[in-house]
Parts: sequence; C-alpha cells; structure tokens
Amino acid sequence: SRAIKTNQDLLPETPWTHIFYNDFWGTLLTHSGSHKSYRPLCTLSFRINHAVGGMDPWGYHLVNVLLHAAVTGLFTNFSRILFGDGYWTLIAGLLFASHPIHTEAVAGIVGRADIGACLFFLLSLMCYVKHCSTRGSSLSTWGWILGAGLCAGCSMLWKEQGVTVLAISAVYDIFVFHRLKMPQVIPALYKRKNLTLFFSIGLLTFWGTVLLGVRLYWMGNKPPSFSNSDNPAADSDSFLTRTLTFFYLPTKNLWLLLCPDTLSFDWSMDAVPLLKAVSDWRNLHTVAFYSGLLILAYFSLKGSSNERECNGRTVMNGKQNANGHSCHSEMEYKTLEGKSSFASKEENGIKKPEMQKLQLPSTENIVILSLSLLIMPFVPATNLFFYVGFVIAERVLYVPSMGFCLLVTVGVRALYIKAQKRFLKNLVFCSTAALIVFFGLKTVVRNGDWQNEEMLYRSGIKVNPAKAWGNLGNVLKSQSKISEAESAYRNALYYRSNMADMLYNLGLLLQENSRFSEALHYYKLAIGSRPTLASAYLNTGIILMNQGKTEEARRTFLKCSEIPDENLKDPHAHKSSVTSCLYNLGKLFHEQGHYEDALMVYKEAIQKMPRQFAPQSLYNMMGEAYMRMSRLPEAEHWYVESLRSKSDHIPAHLTYGKLLALTGRKSEAEKYFVKAIQLDPTKGNCYMHYG
Repeated sequence: SRAIKTNQDLLPETPWTHIFYNDFWGTLLTHSGSHKSYRPLCTLSFRINHAVGGMDPWGYHLVNVLLHAAVTGLFTNFSRILFGDGYWTLIAGLLFASHPIHTEAVAGIVGRADIGACLFFLLSLMCYVKHCSTRGSSLSTWGWILGAGLCAGCSMLWKEQGVTVLAISAVYDIFVFHRLKMPQVIPALYKRKNLTLFFSIGLLTFWGTVLLGVRLYWMGNKPPSFSNSDNPAADSDSFLTRTLTFFYLPTKNLWLLLCPDTLSFDWSMDAVPLLKAVSDWRNLHTVAFYSGLLILAYFSLKGSSNERECNGRTVMNGKQNANGHSCHSEMEYKTLEGKSSFASKEENGIKKPEMQKLQLPSTENIVILSLSLLIMPFVPATNLFFYVGFVIAERVLYVPSMGFCLLVTVGVRALYIKAQKRFLKNLVFCSTAALIVFFGLKTVVRNGDWQNEEMLYRSGIKVNPAKAWGNLGNVLKSQSKISEAESAYRNALYYRSNMADMLYNLGLLLQENSRFSEALHYYKLAIGSRPTLASAYLNTGIILMNQGKTEEARRTFLKCSEIPDENLKDPHAHKSSVTSCLYNLGKLFHEQGHYEDALMVYKEAIQKMPRQFAPQSLYNMMGEAYMRMSRLPEAEHWYVESLRSKSDHIPAHLTYGKLLALTGRKSEAEKYFVKAIQLDPTKGNCYMHYG
C-alpha cells in the first residue's frame, strides 16, 4: 500500500524529480521517520507502470516476471563462464529459476527492488569479466570497467545491497581469473606484471567508497530507526541476546535456501524467538554453520600443494595453464556433453594454446566465488554495520541465492566426478534433477499462497501468528465478515497484546458497529501502547463529541494536533490524522458558535494538511464559518475551492447554492441545487434546499 497505492511519487502531478529525494515509501529521505530505503530506479519503474496501466496489478506482475526471466538468463550466461556449455550450466540456471525463496520477490510487487538490483548486479559482473579478459590487449577494456561501475551504481539505486557487486568483481579477478591463493595476494600486488590487477582493484575500491559516501550523505548521515516489533533483537538490552541471535539468523537464512519448506510473508516480532542463553540448542546450528563455512573457505583458499583434483583428474606438482584456469577431465565432458565435447588435452602439464579459451576455473575457484556471492550481498542484512528493519526477509535472499545455486552445482559436479560406478553417477544426477523438480513444485504451491491476501496471511499463521491474524482481520473486515474479523483481531492480540495497530483496528471495527464504549477502551489501550498514534486520538474525539462530551473531545483533539511527526514510520498518514483532528475540532467550535476559533483551527489544518489529504470538507466548513460571520466574499471563495478540489462534493453544492440565493443570484443557485439532486437523487436534504 505505502510503496504503490498511497505513494504520491507515482502520480503524474508529482514532479518525477521527487523520486530522487524521497525513500521507497514516498517519505523525504532526511525525515527522522524515513526508512532510508533509497531505491529511486525501482520507484521510477512503478511510476511507469502506473502511467501505463494505473492500479491494474497485471502490468506490475508482468514486469516482475519478465525481470526474473532476464535475471535467470543472465545468471545462466554467467554460469557458462564457470561450468562451460553443458548440463552443469543448465542445472545452475534451473536451480535459480525454480527456487521457492524467490516467490516473495517475484510475486510480491515491492520485491521488484531485489530483482532489479540483481539484474544490474549481473550486468556489472559480466562487464567486469569482459574487462579482465581484454585487459592489456584492447582499449575497450576501460569501456568495460566503466560499464561495470555504472551498472553497480544502478544496482545500488534499485536496492542498497547492489553495491556489493564491486567486492564480488574483486574476488573474481583475484581468485578466479588470476587463480591466486590467500598467501599470494599481497605479494602479487607488488609484482610489476600485476600492476593492471592492482589498478583495477583500486578503481573498484574507489568507486565503492564514492557510492557508499554519496549514499550516506544523501540519506542525512544517520541510520534509520525501527520499532521493537521490526527487529526485537536490536531492541534487546542484553548484549548476549543480541550477539547470539544475530549470529543465529544467517544460519536460519541458509536453512531457508537449503530447505524452503516453511515460508512466510513476514518474519518479524516473535517469528524467530530470541536466543537468550548459551544453553539454547539452536546455538549448535550456529556453531555447525560457521564451522562448515570456515572449513569450506579454508580448503578452497589453501588448495593442495603437491597434487590437486581438477574435476576428476589429478595434476602433479601443481602444474596448471598460465591463463588462470585449470584442467577438466575428459570423462566429465564426454559424459555430460556427448558429441559436443571439447575437453582440453594436456601434454606434459601444458595446455594447447588453441584450447585455452575453452578452459574453465577449478572447483576451488568456483567455491571461493560462490561463497563470496552467497555472503557479501547478505552482509548488509546481518545487523553487523547497522540495525535493519526486519528479522528475516525472503526477498533479501534473491541475490545471495545465486551463490547458493553455484555451490550446489559445483558440489554435485564434484560428487559426480568422484563417483566411480555408473550407478552412483546416475544417482547423483537423478537426485539433482529431483531437487529441481521439487523446488519447482514448491514454487508453484507457494505462488498459490500469493494469489490473494487472505491465502497469503493464512499461510503465515504458523510462523508469525500475531502479524498474520491481524492482517487477516483487515481482509475479513473488507469482505464484511465482521464476526470473523473480530475473532482474527482478538487472536492477534492473544499472541501479542501490545500491538497498537491491532488494538486500533479492533476499536475501529467496534466503532463502526456502534459498540462505542468497547471501541473507546481499545483506542485508549492503543494510545497507551503508542502515544503518537494520531488516528486513535481522532476516533476517540469523534466518539466523545457524538456522546456530547465536548470538553473531553476538545482536549483529545488538541492533544492529537500537538503530536510531532518525528521518528514516525508513516508521517503522511500521521499528518492526515492530525488534519482530520483539527477539522473536527473546528466543527466542534463551529457548533458552539465560536466561529473565530473555528476559523483559526481550520487555517492550522490547511497548513498541516499533507498532499494526499482530500480537503473539500475542510474548505466547505471554512466557507460555512465565514457565512455565519456574514463575510460573504470569503465564504464564496472557500465554497469554490471546495468544488474545485472535488467537483461532486454535494455539501459544497448546497452551501454555495444557499449563498448564491442569498445574494440574489437565483438562476445560478438553482443550477447547484439541481446538480446536487442529480448527484444523489435519494438525499432528501437536496430537495429541501431546492424547495
């Protein structure tokens, strides 16, 4: 809703340049309540969607699916650089195309930020690969590195994590293209023949620093603030709890990639309980995860000193080709590529020059790159450098899943080559095919959950019952299933009793069904939970005013009007509620005959009114106040303004008609009365004024 439906930056009347000053939700980046999610290219794509198809969701979904298809194609193309033209490349592409973790990013419209960032992430990486292959032999190499930098910038403007592609490019250059081991990296930079490598890495570092510096400056040089429910661990007073939980969360994310059986639209609140003690058994998962990661990284970076497996063939004394790539077994290519085999021959440890362009990175090279691709894009979401506004977000795994798919593929390939018997080879191959099929089936099933809001929220009840029941209550209420909606709200509050939004929504439901005393109770609880919830003050004041408790209503409206919008997640909605409070306070003064006070309040409302607020009733009441004070020119001005803001506003037709009749312009007055009757023939008030 906030990213598209109520985002003013999508509307044609809003200057398109506002996109570059506001966050993803349309709030000014420098505002204290801004989410600081600066994704102007994604918002721009939404604006184009809106210009072409309005609010029809079909076009938005089409763009998401096309972007996912483009990313899958680019990823498969990149896999060819690592695996060659064979089944392994196909397997990597199919794993990525079908992985269920992508469902949220593709089926959820706001997930487009991750898909777009991934698209330019891959374009940047492919440009840098071209730069490496042409470096020192063609002037076009600098065009390729320029393209890599521009695409990295675009990726960051789709979503923040896109800037990490510069680090991945450096890893590719050092460990894949130059095939260096960790102890060799520093000495290699001092060798004269590696000056071009040093210069390329320096350019990547410089450009990454510039992008991050500009990004930090643009968002006001300070991180965003989030509520306790968004990221409970970040709000914990215990250092031990924060540490254990933050170390555990990457383990949980990896499990979602390995076994995406349980997926949810929201993992906030208590979806992942905090780890409060060392004795928590989940710490074993954390230890196993980091141990496995370190072991895998160590052996990949270290390699073997005397002999090493090159995809099935042993090369003695570490002799390898000079262009940074190692050998592959003929068995692998003959088995998997049939007649199109182009297995390179090795004679005395030297590759034939004409075959060098077909040689591929070693298993260790691919593992290093895959681990980097899995870890580095995920680092911004780890709470390592700054707290983030979520516990787990499936869409955030869209880019890191590329590293996961490469790891699975290279692991399966290693198993296939190690297997001596044909039966075992077939078993490995068929198991991989089955994995892809199961991933695809799970994606189809998960897409069913995203068909509509009710199914989506019901699917999340077992993971995050408080949030799921609360959102389900909103859906059921919109379907006029009042009793079911009330039960859903109460279920949500059973799991988390201090949710201000749910307390307010339940109060609103009760108010709309004339259960005013109960509604007041829940509004007061909502205000107690969140004292800045302006909409709760607004509805409390309206109920009190209708009950004749004018003094209490006046105090409530005044208190609401004084609440600042600092550090609020949705300042636009807050300003709308404050404006409505002032409007109702003005009406209260008007009914008491205090027209001067009413006018002062109305003018304050106009000053605080946000762009999306519908002002026709406010303008009409301004006219009414001036009318009662016999200041007819000012009254006429505000009646006209009311009709200009909403041409079918019936009260303004009637009040303006009365003014015209009073000033002797009977024929004009008749037109407005007739128009009011045409707008609503069932409204007796229109006939009375006309009569």
